[in-house]
This record gives sequence, structure tokens and C-alpha cells, in this order.
Amino acid sequence: MPTQILFGASVAFGLIVWTIVAVKYMWPYLRDRTRAEALRPLLVLHGFRFVGLSFMVPGVVAPDLSPAFAVPAAYGDTVAAILALLALWALPGRLGILLAWVFNIWGMADLLFAFYQGNQVGMQAGQLGAAYYIVTFVVPLLLVTHILMFRILRRR
Repeated sequence: MPTQILFGASVAFGLIVWTIVAVKYMWPYLRDRTRAEALRPLLVLHGFRFVGLSFMVPGVVAPDLSPAFAVPAAYGDTVAAILALLALWALPGRLGILLAWVFNIWGMADLLFAFYQGNQVGMQAGQLGAAYYIVTFVVPLLLVTHILMFRILRRR
């Protein structure tokens, strides 16, 4: 089976499974909490996005991984982690909610741009090396939790 199909299937399965986890376990826990209380665990999770820096570490990824993918993905994730932690620090105040909005828009756009950029540069799954698991396991979780955060942020 072609590698790109295996890669796409892995991402799709990740999205399906994390969506099930979100619907069955995360949302029931978060829905009855205040906006700030519901956002806190999700923001903490996104504080780990510094892991995206591994896209620029030789030996973790293949030497031929395009910098046009690796650099924006690594730094975009790092900015997202910083924004998430700033929002967490500023909660429950208005600044915290504003920073959560900024983080959530930036973070979601960063992930979607990384998928787009990976396609544009013709990235092959094998070029990700050990970072393959970031894209197939962690990114689906991040996408699903961004959707949860949009839902939480929209409520009063």
C-alpha cells in the first residue's frame, strides 16, 4: 500500500478516535464548568506544543525534510504554546479570554497551514522520522481540542 495512503489513514484514525474521546469523555467533563475552568486543561495540553520544535532537529526528522514545512511548523507551534500559557496565566479575566481566542485562532490556523504546507512541498511521511507520531497522534488531538475550545469560547 502506498505510504501516503497509510499516512492519511493514520491521521484519519487519529481524528476519529480523538473525536470519540472528546465526545464521550472530555465534553461531559467540560460542559458544566465555567468558561475559564473548561479552558484550563485544554490550554495546559497545548502548552506542550513546543514539541513541534522537533521538526528542526536532525536525527528526529530526515535531513531532506523541507525547511519550508519544518520551520513554520516548529515556530508556529512554539508561538501557539506561548499563547496558550499566557491565556492560562491570564484566566479567568477578560484578558485571559481574549488571549484564549487569539491562541485558538492562531493554533488552529497553524495546524491547518502545516497540512497545507506539507502538501505544497510534497512532504513524504517517511521524512518526518520520529516526528511521524506528532502528526498522526498529537495533531488530531490538538485539532479536536481546538474545536472544543471554540465551542467553549462561544458560550457566555
